[in-house]
Order: sequence, then structure tokens, then C-alpha cells
Amino acid sequence: MDLVLRDARVVDGTGGPSYRADVGIAGGRIVRVHREGDAGPRPGGRRVVEAHGLALAPGFIDMHAHSDLALLRDPDHWAKVAQGVTLEVLGQDGLSYAPVDDRTLEEVRRAITGWNGDGSDVDFDWRTVGEYLDRLDRGIAVNAAYLVPQGTVRALVVGWEDRPATDDEVRRMQLLVAEGLEQGAVGMSSGLTYAPGMYSSDAELVELCRVVAEYGGYHCPHHRSYGAGALEAYARMVEVARAAGCALHLAHATLNFPVNAGRAPALLALLDAALADGVDLTLDSYPYLPGCTTLAALLPGWASAGGPEATLARLRDPRTCERVRHALEVEGSDGCHGVPVDWDTVEVSGTADPALAWYVGRTVAQAAAERGEEPFEVALRLLSADRLGTTVLQHVGHEENVRAIMRHRVHTGGSDGILVGDRPHPRAYGTFPHYLGHWVREAGVLSLEECVAHLTGRPAARLRLPDRGLVREGYRADLVLFDPETVAAGATFAEPRTAPTGIPHVLVDGRFAVEDGRRTGVTAGRSVRRAGARAGGQTSP
Repeated sequence: MDLVLRDARVVDGTGGPSYRADVGIAGGRIVRVHREGDAGPRPGGRRVVEAHGLALAPGFIDMHAHSDLALLRDPDHWAKVAQGVTLEVLGQDGLSYAPVDDRTLEEVRRAITGWNGDGSDVDFDWRTVGEYLDRLDRGIAVNAAYLVPQGTVRALVVGWEDRPATDDEVRRMQLLVAEGLEQGAVGMSSGLTYAPGMYSSDAELVELCRVVAEYGGYHCPHHRSYGAGALEAYARMVEVARAAGCALHLAHATLNFPVNAGRAPALLALLDAALADGVDLTLDSYPYLPGCTTLAALLPGWASAGGPEATLARLRDPRTCERVRHALEVEGSDGCHGVPVDWDTVEVSGTADPALAWYVGRTVAQAAAERGEEPFEVALRLLSADRLGTTVLQHVGHEENVRAIMRHRVHTGGSDGILVGDRPHPRAYGTFPHYLGHWVREAGVLSLEECVAHLTGRPAARLRLPDRGLVREGYRADLVLFDPETVAAGATFAEPRTAPTGIPHVLVDGRFAVEDGRRTGVTAGRSVRRAGARAGGQTSP
């Protein structure tokens, strides 16, 4: 054997009791699990790592990642690999970089600069899903799966207009979704508070989800409201899944804003009823109260029609700006989830333009008070000067909702980590150790075994990966060794890029990506494609 992890406490990803064992690895796979008390000699290998006092778990699976460009620009990818993450799911919230043509690529780059940077440091030498996955296969720090982004598909076929798609356009979008799945995508994401995905009707989503279902994938929607209309929005996504016969995975499933305080039981009852009725349903959440998005995302949908340049043009027109202000501060815009914006809860976390860095760490209300201005004036200046690239934290979460949702039997973990910006949300660097350190050891919301299953075996089952997510003979040796007594997130809101503690070793494909708490530089990660997928391929809009 290449490697033996000796005398580890194996938390195997099933949710069952942990046990002591020696785990042998060869050729990137687990070849021997010798439990304490098993007959026969203990396995030996060319290298033995003493793991006494450490828990050995499958590598963590980040079900909601925004590392689409970070994996290419940063071979170390320390933000995730230091947490024990060995697989990320990309292409989230309906907007990513494949499939595209030249026009759509530039529009998407502009639209999600706040998520991933403008991409000026990346060679966009792909256009199709398969070509993007081929690019990942040149070597990345962790493995990656991909969702076809429905908003990008709509931009490619329909554009950024706020109108229904024609029957012919729906057929062309179905073709693009099918091609992406054939080339390796594991499902389709939607961003239904982001342009242009927000302009899609439920009927349009059903037609696209029928294609996803044919390929055995799943639909992952950022649904239409996490605020005033949250329960209705969840129910609508369940009905789309039911009508299409498609598996459903609810992205960053939470209930935010004052209107939803204490309403998690109502959400869980809705989901339990759907599960009892046969809907194939899972969800993910991040273990923090504040959310994170772009400042532009708060705008009403009509203000984003036509794409980023059209949005910026509207923000230069005083009459239109007054309409935007009324939608944000009085009506509650669809971009702000139907809730009138409270500028005291909107904290600037990053700007695309370094000249605007003064705003970082201040809420819009604080910045306005310091400048003697109205908050909307500050927000408007930021949107225009930063060309929609500003990221914000929204302090609108409720601990009782977070606790209740993470206990649910179909829950999985996802960071929703935005890695760019001066002061990103600490979930990007801290989600998985925060689950283990705070919510398991300190708060006791989940047992260690339950939590590891939420972060490993259950997401692998959703992704339909037959050889990942468990410590089991024949499975991929994507593994993490951590100390249950000391594991903790180092990342805070003040210092969000601080590495976690208590995670000394991380293996990807049987090779140390982290050893003794230090990055090794190994890039053993590759794309993880839907079974039966083909490589490359041409986009056919």
C-alpha cells in the first residue's frame, strides 16, 4: 500500500457510530479498512501516518461554491482545501462562464464581477461546458462538479430582456442544457432574483427541468424570495420539480429578514410534505446568520433588464433613480426579496475599484452618516462608480432558523463562498470547520457523526457519485484528518481570510493536498462529471 492512516477515529460519512481503524490507500483509492479488533495483521504501507486522536472523514463536499475562476487563478486554493474540502459544486445561482459565445461571456463577466472578479487574470479559452471541464482537468487543488447555469443559457438565447421566451427559444435553451449535461454537468442551477434568470416563468423552468430529469441531474434554484415571499417561493420550486419529475436541491436554504423570524418549522413542514409525496429533495445551507451578495442584486428586476450597461444607463437618469429608490426603500424590490431595504443591515464587503475601498466594513447607513448624505445616494454612487462590482453582507439572518434547518434529514453543507473582495464573508474560509467546531462541539446542534454525514455522504448521494463521500473500501481516497477537540474556523468578519485550526491533513485522490497544516502544492483535483458524459463539444444556440 502507498499509505496507511494508523489508529484513526473513522467517521465514515454514513451517520453511523464512529470506530477506530487503520485505513490503507493505494492508487488513489481506499483499499483496506482494518477496524480495531478485526482478525489478521494490521495493514502496512510504504508510509504510515499515526492518526491517534484524530478523526478521519471523507473529504467535505461544498454543495454551493463560487470558485469557478478561483480554481484556475489560484492553484493552491487555500480557502477551501484548508477546510478539508475535496469537492466543490460550481456554476451556481444561474450565472457562470459556460456555455457562452463571445458576447454573452463579456456580459456574464460584467454581471458577476462581484462574485468572481472581472476575470482579467484568466484566459477564457473555453466556450462550452465540456471545454470548461477539460480546462479543470489540467489540474486543480480540489475536485469540481458543474451545474449548467440557466441564466447564462437564457442570456445566450434570449438576451437580458424582461420578457417571456418564445417556444423556439425554449427549445434552443433545452438543447443547450442537454449539451451541458451530455458534456458532464450534474444538473442545472437557476438564479431567480438575478437577471436574466429572474425573467423566466415557472413554466419555462419546468420545460428545462424536464431535460435535466432525462439525464438524471438535479435542479438547484436560488429561488424567487428569501424574504417576504420565501415560503411561497419554496413551494413554487417544489411544484416545478413535481411537474418536471426532476430532483430538487434548494440552494442556501434559509429564511431571512424580520418577517421570517421563527418560521423555519413552517418551511420544514412544507419540505416534509413534499418528501412524503415522493419529491426527490435536498437542500444546503451555510452555518452563519448574515448573507452575502452584490449591491446590484438588490435592484428591482426591471432596472437590470438589458444587461449591465443598460442598468448603468438607468442609474444615470434622475427620474429612473427615483423609481429605483421607491422600489428599494418603500415597496421592497424583488431583488431585495420583497422587503424594504434597511441600509443599517447592508455592509460593504468588497469593491471592484480599489479607489472605493473606504466603504469596506461600513454599512451603507454608516457611510451615509459619515458623509452627511442619504443612504440611497451612497448606494447609487457605489453602484455607478464601481460599475456594479460591489459586494455586500446582509445582516438579516435568524439563529433559530439556521439551527432548525441544519438539523433536517436532507440537509447538506454549502459555503456560498465569495472569495473576492477586501473583506469577504467568513463562510468562504470557515464554513466546514465552523460546522464542526461551533455547531457540533460548542453548541451541540448536531453530533459529530451526523454533521460529517451532512457534509460528505449525503451530498455525494445527491451528486450520484458511486465512489465518493464515504470511508469505504474501493472508494476514492479524498479524505480529511481533523482534531474534533480543536477544529475551528479561524475566519471572522474582521479577519475573513484566516485559516482554520485543527485540520492537519487533507488528501485528494490519495495525495496530500495539506500535510501537517501546510499546503503541499499538489493539484490532484479534476472535474467530476455526470456518468456517461462526453468531453468537449460545441455550443449550439
